[in-house]
Amino acid sequence: MPLQSVQEIVDIVIEFLAEYQDRPLEEVYEELAARGQDLPVDSVLVMEILARVEEHFGISVPADAEAGRSLRSVWAFAETVYDTMQAKEHQR
Repeated sequence: MPLQSVQEIVDIVIEFLAEYQDRPLEEVYEELAARGQDLPVDSVLVMEILARVEEHFGISVPADAEAGRSLRSVWAFAETVYDTMQAKEHQR
């Protein structure tokens, strides 16, 4: 699978958020824009989104402090996923 861009990963994460919260996609985008890209979810939902993203991309995001901090921002989370995908690609 070719590497996704960070923006494409952001879009997928937002799609997952909208599905889990049973909200229109546009509403989630608007809320994120108003909140400066912060994730408007509780920690349980964050873990659900993380598991789904890992499954979708076939990766395992490392459970370290940097990954933990990235769960508070959609953009930072997408960058962590992107970095994890790049590292996996380089291991091949």
